[in-house]
Amino acid sequence: MMSRLLFFFVFLYTVTTLISTTSGACQTSCGSIQINYPFGIDKGCGSPQFQGMLNCSSTDLYFITPSGGYKVRSIDYDENTMVVFDPLMSTCSTLQPHHDFKLSDIQNAIIRPSYDTVFALFNCSSDSPVQNRYKSLCFEAAGHSCDELYSSCTSFGIFNTTSGNNTASLGNSTVSATPYCCFTSYDTVRVMSMNILDCSHYTTVIDDGKMRGVTPVDWSYGVELSYSVPEIGCDRCRKSGGTCGFDAETQIFLCQCSNNTSPRDCGGVSDKGGCNSRSTNYAMLLLGMLVSFICAIL
Repeated sequence: MMSRLLFFFVFLYTVTTLISTTSGACQTSCGSIQINYPFGIDKGCGSPQFQGMLNCSSTDLYFITPSGGYKVRSIDYDENTMVVFDPLMSTCSTLQPHHDFKLSDIQNAIIRPSYDTVFALFNCSSDSPVQNRYKSLCFEAAGHSCDELYSSCTSFGIFNTTSGNNTASLGNSTVSATPYCCFTSYDTVRVMSMNILDCSHYTTVIDDGKMRGVTPVDWSYGVELSYSVPEIGCDRCRKSGGTCGFDAETQIFLCQCSNNTSPRDCGGVSDKGGCNSRSTNYAMLLLGMLVSFICAIL
């Protein structure tokens, strides 16, 4: 009899624990950055299209892409923009080995660099496509030139030396010649890799209309991503006090409330007239099992 009672209390504890944890809350922040719809870190949170794109490591939030993780600096939910920074990207003060910036197909469709993001390609060879057939892909960046970048940035200054391919003959004298550079858009680096572009380094700058007259040292380095928000009734869910999420198995929208989930909001019922709650149904099933167990041992 004692063994039956002991097993009963263990079973009761397990059931109680499962019931209390069936409706887990979504993580709402990572460090100082708020996590709201359409983004989510936990399974079933946010929009299914954005699932797995964010990762919270300690106090830092990262945007995950095929080319690596990029630290998230800010998310503007009013403007639908996210600013990320590549720690392996060259800047005016730091020179890094080149690598490609790649997004997945779904990311290219719903969250991609905005038109305010300028990709600056440095130390390009004379055979680079953007200096020949596709030269039209390069544009003027708020009045700034290659010479200015190579002369004012300590990191890119090494390319401005009088040696090798960086020299040009003028009569009987040799003068310093800066290597080619190109200010271009994301579409260029999306189609052509850095190896195809034949440029050794790149950086990204956010041109929000404040680049003109500002030295490269004070530029806003990073990538501004512009995203689209699926309209599936999230506003109604939020206004009722819920958190927008989805069923991890069916990918169907769910409004996550404090003690249940609903297909619409936290104050409503399902279209069939009853409360549509996976956690509630699960709890009822476990309670039924508990009652059956009690009847069996008595």
